This record gives sequence, structure tokens and C-alpha cells, in this order.
Amino acid sequence: MKKLLIGFVLLFSQLNLTAQTLKNYIQYVNPLIGTQKMGHTFPGATVPFGAIQLSPDTDEQPYLIGGKYNKDTYKYCAGYQYDDATIVGFSHTHFSGTGHSDLGDFLIMPTVGELQLVPGTKDNPKSGFRSAFSHANEIAEPNYYKVKLDDDNILAEMTTSERVGFHQYTFPKNDNSHIILDLMHGIYNYDDKNVWTFVRVENDHTIVGYRQTNGWARTRTVYFAMEFSKPFTSYGFKDFKPSPYKGFWRKFDQTKNFPEMAGEQIRAFFDFKTAEDEKIKVKFALSPVSTQGAMNNLKTETPDWDFEKVKNAGQNFWNKELGKIAVTADSRDDLVNFYTGMYHAFISPTIYMDAGGDYKGLDQNVHNAKNFTNYTTFSLWDTYRALHPFFNIVQPKRNREMIRSMMAHYDQSVHKMLPVWSHYANENWCMIGYHSVSVITDAVVKGNVEGIDAQKALDASVQTARTKYYDGLEFYMKLGYVPEDKNSSSVSKTLEYAYDDWCIAQMAKKLNRTDVYNEFSKRSENWKNVYDSRIGFMRPKMSDGKFGEKFDALKTEGQGFIEGNSWNYSLYVPHNPEKMIEMMGGKQKFAAHLDELFTIHLPDEFFAETEDITREGIIGNYIHGNQPSHHVAYLYNWTDAPYKTQEKVRMILKNQYHPTPDGLGGNDDCGQMSAWFLFSSLGFYPVAPGSDQYALGSPAIKTAILKLENGKTLAIEAQNQTDKNVYVQKVLVNGKPINRNYITHAEIMDGGKLTFLMSDKPKV
Repeated sequence: MKKLLIGFVLLFSQLNLTAQTLKNYIQYVNPLIGTQKMGHTFPGATVPFGAIQLSPDTDEQPYLIGGKYNKDTYKYCAGYQYDDATIVGFSHTHFSGTGHSDLGDFLIMPTVGELQLVPGTKDNPKSGFRSAFSHANEIAEPNYYKVKLDDDNILAEMTTSERVGFHQYTFPKNDNSHIILDLMHGIYNYDDKNVWTFVRVENDHTIVGYRQTNGWARTRTVYFAMEFSKPFTSYGFKDFKPSPYKGFWRKFDQTKNFPEMAGEQIRAFFDFKTAEDEKIKVKFALSPVSTQGAMNNLKTETPDWDFEKVKNAGQNFWNKELGKIAVTADSRDDLVNFYTGMYHAFISPTIYMDAGGDYKGLDQNVHNAKNFTNYTTFSLWDTYRALHPFFNIVQPKRNREMIRSMMAHYDQSVHKMLPVWSHYANENWCMIGYHSVSVITDAVVKGNVEGIDAQKALDASVQTARTKYYDGLEFYMKLGYVPEDKNSSSVSKTLEYAYDDWCIAQMAKKLNRTDVYNEFSKRSENWKNVYDSRIGFMRPKMSDGKFGEKFDALKTEGQGFIEGNSWNYSLYVPHNPEKMIEMMGGKQKFAAHLDELFTIHLPDEFFAETEDITREGIIGNYIHGNQPSHHVAYLYNWTDAPYKTQEKVRMILKNQYHPTPDGLGGNDDCGQMSAWFLFSSLGFYPVAPGSDQYALGSPAIKTAILKLENGKTLAIEAQNQTDKNVYVQKVLVNGKPINRNYITHAEIMDGGKLTFLMSDKPKV
């Protein structure tokens, strides 16, 4: 197949590599990838790391039905399912690829005809304001989404700036057109999630307000400012949960043309008369601080009504960010996978401050980010593994500012802890470990510390790791492991704490803090305490020092692990694979153990109770659809068979990533799944973030040009690379062969040329 060449107009005569001009990187992005099954991504409009993710929601599934958890709500973590036939509206905030959720703020839906203020159901969409749609009339691009709402013959288009969602609705001729603003709608919704909402009509085209929710983030308030391009003729509200006490507001009819409304469950509507093909535009700005802040964001970022200008600016922004890496590949599908991976990787963390720098902190007070951009959406159990290391190469300035945001979180924390999983001025405590320390250490060890007080960051990491009441840490520090009879998922926690402790030790070593280095180096060996040499697996240990009974290495539920079984988690010693391999019987036996992991069959019964693990993300018993195993294919590099890393990596790339709506084998988890793909496609991977080494694999691209922020350029070339030629015969750094299975961060950031010589036969 003819090679597709893309890249910058750069001639690397000394590198013997040329890349041609690419006019538009976004043509290779498919935002619909991963929108169904376990993908949980959203197809709507956003700019890189933007505070707004304006996207269609295809259903409203309650978190509880009859007081019991509704499993279908899990499908809608991002609000959109590709297989659905209706759209309920367009909301402004979404997570990308998370296994739990929140958000879905401020849903807008245009309609015509008789006013309906309930969304209706999938089975009977005409019973409410939702509308049928067809993928034939749907377009999803970076920072642009377009769909025809079939029931009312309305064309919906949307784009964004960093803090403003810009809607454009083309109406039919109708004297009874409406735009509904739904403040009840949400993702992972339940009756009492809304604590309070408030709407204020400033004039015939401007509305402001806020929404306070108690969800995954339990004290979350989002403010908005909304402007219409055309004055509405009338408006009104309906409170779906009126308070029994109405005070003296009962004097007024607040349902029609009354300029303010407050309550827990409110929907508002705005009426228009529309001509045929008339466009009504809506600008909707968010603020973490105030309606005044939202209005200032709106005026600053979208001062006029030029929809195309905002769309083009956002798409140019995407082109700039995607252009940090220019690749050549065998097929368009390969390019779509690669650039969609970059697109997913650059959605979050998200900007969390007004245009003037104000944001609400973890202490619920207003702060100002001085000389840095404040970020939120830190899914750290996922993203420490590959996403933040990827940022240290292609987004180092942003990664530093994300760390500064983590330090601001620490300063505002009453627990004096770095973030675990935080969003919107809240710590939601999701998942395990204290992986901020991994992100910080990786930056410190790699020298990406401009503007960061590294000594203070080390102190914050130490304080976090000594917080006894956090998730079994008291037992971990006392016994050297988390006992299962005192704290569940004990083996996973012990292993992840040990890795995080190693990270702290590496940072301390870099900063010449010998006392801290000694303390945490010792703690980093605690993984040995949950290894049962009699069976060759990690397993739960009780507080009396004995291993638990009724252990099954294939099962996840009730076995001391979270989102992975012992077969996968027993390989989680990324900071000391040499010792792990020695304890598991040596290189030959360990390689055979890895072979078995990839080939034995894991029956459905062993993950039936774990909704984060599905068949699509499993190869044999290797679970790529969840993060604890993402380094495993690279562990062959520590045996005498590194060629097996090469074949396994290429197999995973082909098996788990496809340019289709069900193209991901698991949750993208805020970019981690995509970051694995990007690293592995380029030919290397950070097995142990906090080290300056990247394990070598098998590049799946022909060439790549990395345009680094330091002004240098790294060119990667995989000579003779094909789907069959997956084996690396030799690796050259600037023309000189290296006799090791890794490259260093300095070798990447110094630029030059990295060459892989490929073959269809393994080098043994």
C-alpha cells in the first residue's frame, strides 16, 4: 500500500529523513472511536485540555432504580452510546473514558411545536423532548459536532473555546420554537444529586445561574452565563421538586416570564418564532467561581457571533497540538488510530480557572493561579502510568503546570495530601495509591521542574505517604503490607504503595535527601511481603501474618485485588523487575509464565462481578482493558527473550485498537489507554515512571518526527517495518548501535535520530 506521508516541511539531511507538509492533522481524528461498550468517550466539541466538553447525551439513565444500582448507568459515563437512536440534548461537561462518572452539566435541547419539559424515554421518544437521529446525518470532528434532530427537523452544530460552548441551531419555519435549558440532567444522576440550582434572566437574550451538585464530587458548584443571538419572545420555568415551604415567593407566578427561579430540580424554556432555515446561536460560558466570571469568560473568548471563527480557531489549536508528532504509516487506519490517540490524550486534565486566573480551591475558597494554568480532572491511578510521562516529552510545560495544580491542591487540603482522583475543587478518593508522587517524581528525575519547588513537592509526597488513616496506610507502615482482614483490595494497595514509595526514594535521591531516600527505599520492598513463593503468586495476607485461605489466582472479586486478578497484579513490581523475576524462578521460568498469561483462557465467570473488565479488553488472561497490566508485555526485556516483547506489543496494538466506535478494548481512562498506544507505536514505553529509562518495544509506524518544546527534534525511523516485520534486529541512536533494551529520557530530549532495523525473524 502506498505510504501516507505527513509532517512538517523539514529536511533532515543529516538524519536522512524527509517529511512532507500536512495541511490538516484533524482529518485523521475520529472522535467517535470508543463511544460505545467500554470506551466511554464523548464525540462532541472541545479544545485541547478545555474546560468545556460540549457533547450529545443519548440517554438519561438513573444511578438507582428501586433503591438498587442500575448497571445500565455505567454505559453512559460519557453520556453517549453509539448504538442509541435518540439524543436527549447537549450538555457542557463530560469525562473521557472513565469507569465512574459525574458532570453532564446544563443540557440544552432545541425543539418545535408543543412544549415538552420531560425528556421522554428511549422506547417512546415522542413522549418528551428527545429526538431521533441517524449517524448518516452526524459529523464529529475535533472541536466540531453536527447532527440533524430528525423529529423536529433541526440541524444542531456546536463548537467551543476553552471556557465557552457555542451552539448553532438551524430551525424550520415555526411560530412555536423553543430552546430548553435542563438543570436537572446529569451523568450518574439520582434524585438528590442536585443540591440547588439558580437561574436569573438578565434581559431578553442573557441568562446566568449556577448548579450545585452532590455526586462523585460532593461539594461542586458550576456557574454559567448564557447568551442568545436573537431575543426570545417569552420564557418560563418548571420546578419538578417544589419545596413544601415557599416563603413569600408564593406572591408570584414564577412559571412564566418571571426573571429568576431557584430550586433543586428546574428546567427552563425560551420561546422563539423562527423563519425557514433561521439560525439561532447560543453561547454558554462556565466558571468555577461566579456568574460574573462566566460572563467575563464569554466576552473574552467569544466577543462576537462568528461561529466559524470559533470553530476554525479551535481546529487550528488542535492542528498545532497534534502537529507535535508527525508520523508516516502504511494505511489511513493506522493514521486514524495514532492521531485519535493523540486527540484522546490531549482532552484531560482540564483547565479549571477563569480567564483572569480565579478558581475555587479544595478549601472552597476563591484562589488565583499566579503565573500558571490551574488544572483539574486528575485520574491519577490511570494516568501516572503513561499519560503524564508522555506529557513530559510532548507537553512538558503543561505537565509542570499540572504538578503546580497538584501542589495547590495539597496546600488547600485539610488532610495535607496530594490529589488521588480530583475534579472541580473536590477530592473524590477514587481508586488506590498516591500516584501524584509518581507524576511529580517522573518530572523531577527527568529535569522538568521549571517553576516547581521540588523540595516542597518532596515534602508533600512524604506527608501524603505518611497519612496513617488513608486506605490501610497505618497497617502498611506497621506490618509492611495491608492486611486483607483490615482493608480490602489489600494486595493491590500493598503493591502500588511500594511502587509509589520507590518513586519518593528516587526523588529524594535526586534532591540529596538521604534520610527520605533510606526510609522509602526500605518501604519500596514491601511488595515482597505479599508474594507467596509456594504458589508463585501475590496473594492476600492477614493481620496475623498468615496468607488468606480460598485463594484463586484467576478471580478478581474478593481476592485482595481491584480491577485485575493475581495473574496480572503479581507482575506489578515495575520498579524492580529483576528481583521479581528472580523470586519467580528466574528468566526462563518467568518468560514461560508470561507466555502462559497471554495464552490461557480466562472464563467470563472470573470477571463477571467486575464491570470495568470485559471480554473485549482481554487477550488470554492478559487484561489490557485495565491499567495494572499495561507494562507487562515489556517485561520480556528483562528475560533472555526480548523479541517476545516486540511480538506481544504489536499483537496488542492490532488487537485492542481499531478505528471504529467500539475500537477500544476498555475505558480510555482520561487518555491512559491512548498514551499506551502512542508510546508503543513509537517503539518505547515507561515501565517505571520515576526512572529516566524507557523500555524498547516494536514501533508500528514507519517514521515519526517529534517537535520538542526545547526546540530540538527527534526523528524515529523503523526500517522495513511491516505487519510481519515486527522484530527488532538493531537499534541505533544517532547512527550508533546500543546494546541494551532501553533508551533514556536524555536521548529523546536531546533530539537526533532513533533508528529501528526491523525483520520478520526474531533476534535470539
